[in-house]
Amino acid sequence: MVQTLAKEQYFYAFSKKNKVGLRVPSGSQVVVETFDCFQNQIQSAETGFNAIDWNQINPATGSIFVEGAKPGDILKVKIDKIELGDMGVLATGPGLGVMGHRIDEFEVKMVPIVDGKAVFNERIQLPLNPMIGVIGVAPEGDPVSCGTPGAHGGNMDTTLITSGATLYFPVFQEGALFGLGDMHAAMGDGEIGVSGVEIPGKVSVTLEVIKGKSIPFPFLENKEGVAVIVSKATLDEAAKAAVEIFVDTLLPHTDLTLPELTMLFSAAGQVQVSQIVDPLLTARFFVPKSILEAYDVKLFD
Repeated sequence: MVQTLAKEQYFYAFSKKNKVGLRVPSGSQVVVETFDCFQNQIQSAETGFNAIDWNQINPATGSIFVEGAKPGDILKVKIDKIELGDMGVLATGPGLGVMGHRIDEFEVKMVPIVDGKAVFNERIQLPLNPMIGVIGVAPEGDPVSCGTPGAHGGNMDTTLITSGATLYFPVFQEGALFGLGDMHAAMGDGEIGVSGVEIPGKVSVTLEVIKGKSIPFPFLENKEGVAVIVSKATLDEAAKAAVEIFVDTLLPHTDLTLPELTMLFSAAGQVQVSQIVDPLLTARFFVPKSILEAYDVKLFD
């Protein structure tokens, strides 16, 4: 039986102290309902900055205790399906995002979802890219705000986190204590204005514990390839760490030397930006699946 976790069971920080909203065996499919990142507080374009309780931002639905998950394991999260609400919202303002230093007033745009498009205005209808901004597990130490990404996942704001993708998280606490939220109907890499098309909805995920392997940061796999997602104080640090982590992960599975793998990744790997607006910045290093297949490498099986 597929269990559902209602959006009213939420938290604002990933933490080992979070209340368990659902306990499931490894291999279970769960439906997770979500608020949008504003906790559905914005219902019109006239909503002002001071009308929003900024302490109620980025709620993640959870936590979900996955039986058998122990520190040092990997939690495999397959995103089976994303279902969006019918109204999204964009917002930006002074001090927010890349252009906040040149914006004088907080501004909101309501974005209806019509016929599979996000209606920005009468001329522009954006293709949907339903994706999850906040997703992860409880961290090793102190609580981490849902607005901040890290080794545990969190607010990675990565456009690849969509239906059909599979995420792999390092487990730091018993049960992993999984949660997700901050869904987008559409978002560009970088999320430069500090919001994508924020929207409530629900996500179907399958949660599975992998024993005998560990990773330092989240990985993502889709039909095109595999990426490691890293968040650091600067984008340079995040990108360089992502490359080195992937090199160290793949090298033992091949007969390549370090210089050879470095040259291969320089020719075929992709450094990609996830987001540049959160307290830590997020980059990913993406490797085409053909490279892994050439050496019959299955990193997480």
